[in-house]
Amino acid sequence: MPTFDKPAVPIRVLIADDSAFMRAALIRMLESDPQIKVLGAAQNGLDALEKTEQLDPDVITLDLEMPRLDGLSTLRHIMEKYPRPVIVVSSQTREGAEATLEAFDLGAFDCIPKQLVEGRLGIIKIRDELVAKVKAAAAQKMRRHLRTPRLGRPAPQPQPAADAVAPSIVAMGSSTGGPQALQQILSALPADFPVPIVVVQHMPLGFTGPFAARLNTNCRIHVSEAAPNLPLRPGYAWIAPAGWQLRVARNESAQVCLDLSKDPQNTPHIPSVDVMMRSVADVYRNRAMGVILTGMGADGMLGMSAIYNYGGYTVGQDEHSCAVYGMPRASAEAGVLRRVLPLSSIADEMMMATRMSAVAHQS
Repeated sequence: MPTFDKPAVPIRVLIADDSAFMRAALIRMLESDPQIKVLGAAQNGLDALEKTEQLDPDVITLDLEMPRLDGLSTLRHIMEKYPRPVIVVSSQTREGAEATLEAFDLGAFDCIPKQLVEGRLGIIKIRDELVAKVKAAAAQKMRRHLRTPRLGRPAPQPQPAADAVAPSIVAMGSSTGGPQALQQILSALPADFPVPIVVVQHMPLGFTGPFAARLNTNCRIHVSEAAPNLPLRPGYAWIAPAGWQLRVARNESAQVCLDLSKDPQNTPHIPSVDVMMRSVADVYRNRAMGVILTGMGADGMLGMSAIYNYGGYTVGQDEHSCAVYGMPRASAEAGVLRRVLPLSSIADEMMMATRMSAVAHQS
């Protein structure tokens, strides 16, 4: 799990959930960490708004299915009146996934599936994940508070290798903050984007299908959840399904296709950005482009290293525009990024990098 600097005072959390069992479970898990203090618990949306104003918590956990005022309406009011990081506790139904994606649009920081909290198996892993997300959310709140406008000349950028070639594929990895980042990037691409895109976004089971469908509605390129044996095509993006490792591989006809597998099982996340990007590097070598976006942890560093070592083009999101500067930081510190860019520049960079591919295809 990621590490965070110990705060001078405990992180103050408000829990909003209409279930007494859920409130007790969340309090128990969060207060098992000495750096976190639960200030109070709200039983409905109106109660959550009142306690947010009274207690001024650093982070809020918010159930989306509450009486008197539903979770999405509560979140909308919080972001308008008392903006701060909110972690959504969501059911893993399709309706729950859709509501969670709408919550991301409204500014939610991250989510945790309600079924995981209610279950008794793997409780330590769930506790660790919840605690890590609360700490990351609090760190984001502090970072935003301390940010000042950029002055002077921008930091020098690493440059592509002199012999760099146009990418024939883009491999993207993201986690916390990724749904919003991917929406911004993919919706900016033209319908005739000249190469295929493969994406690993860390999400709970049942969320990646609705997420891909939502992106497909909002993008000019085609976006869908990955399925086995689909041939890669320009102008298409595939989202790795939760619970499956995504790779690219050549079939018997030497055509590059998607491959899904349950192995390896020992990666911190399934799907793993590292597993996906390493396969892209092995197949495309110096014609691969890797893009690592906001997220906790270091998933993607090994995959980005593989692309970099083959001579491919590697881009990382900069700290200022990340919700959590974890995954891009790991690749930056490993020295495997050729460019470090704000989120707002990454779609343009993808289009410029792949432009030669379109020219070559037409010639």
